[in-house]
Amino acid sequence: MNFLLRVLREDDGQDMIEYALLGSFISIVAIVALRAIGPLVNTVYEGIQAALT
Repeated sequence: MNFLLRVLREDDGQDMIEYALLGSFISIVAIVALRAIGPLVNTVYEGIQAALT
């Protein structure tokens, strides 16, 4: 319990936590964007494939 209270009071690890949160947020946004764009890109590739055959 003392360790937890000490970690919460100290500011040394605050930057690491902020960078970790920022990195996870960027990763989540990238995954959502790729999932949204995926079907559109697939449609374009299928159109190109159909034009070549």
